[in-house]
Amino acid sequence: MGTWIDLGRGPLFRLAFAIMILGLLRAFCLSLVGLVEAYRRNADRIVPWRAIAAQTAAWLFPAGRFWRRRPYYGTASVFFHVGLLLVPFFFVEHVLLWKRAVGFAWPAISVHTANWFTLLAIVAGAALLGGRVFHGGARALSRFQDYAWPALLLVPFVSGYLCVNAHLAPGAYQAAMFIHVYSADLILLLIPFTKLAHCVLAPLSQAVTAVAWKFPAGAGDRVAATLGYADRPSWVERGRLESAAAAATAAAANNEVFLK
Repeated sequence: MGTWIDLGRGPLFRLAFAIMILGLLRAFCLSLVGLVEAYRRNADRIVPWRAIAAQTAAWLFPAGRFWRRRPYYGTASVFFHVGLLLVPFFFVEHVLLWKRAVGFAWPAISVHTANWFTLLAIVAGAALLGGRVFHGGARALSRFQDYAWPALLLVPFVSGYLCVNAHLAPGAYQAAMFIHVYSADLILLLIPFTKLAHCVLAPLSQAVTAVAWKFPAGAGDRVAATLGYADRPSWVERGRLESAAAAATAAAANNEVFLK
């Protein structure tokens, strides 16, 4: 078991970390290139960049909006994200692991502090998962990964807490460490290919939406043709619109005369 654990937090961890960085970098660059290309090809280049920056900030720090609409869910979300960022990156044992992988380190938090934030993340993550299961609106919009990701993210926190507090389950340390290491490696591998890629794509999301909404001229017709509706153009010349409106008005007048 020890050999497998060393493999998981050594070569496999470095491999998973490298794939995560390269995958996220690829996703970010592709989104950025797509944004620039859409802006370059668009005739309408009036984009409210300041409003987009404000919307992006609001999405990056959504606590206020959550607290107004769903206060308990918003509180749990904030605590869960704090735990997700603080414990994996700043727990002293993790900092040493990162140093072995990337060659440098940064200030760490103590075991006692990491314990409290781990418990906080576990409780908050369970609350978020429960909110999706028991809230009708959230359940209607949720897909499989919306349940799987919170559950998977909880696994390294629960197993890591058991490893640090080995007195809680003395005979399960090796199994808990194995689960902790390989679940963390799996999460690192999956991040660039799932919705968790929003950790780097979020700053671009509002800008991409704002620019993409300004479709290039004729794009609607090409989309309709691709879907097999070439006989239903997505736009109509102004003259045709005016003629259609006049015809509709005349028809309404005739009906009114007929009824009288």
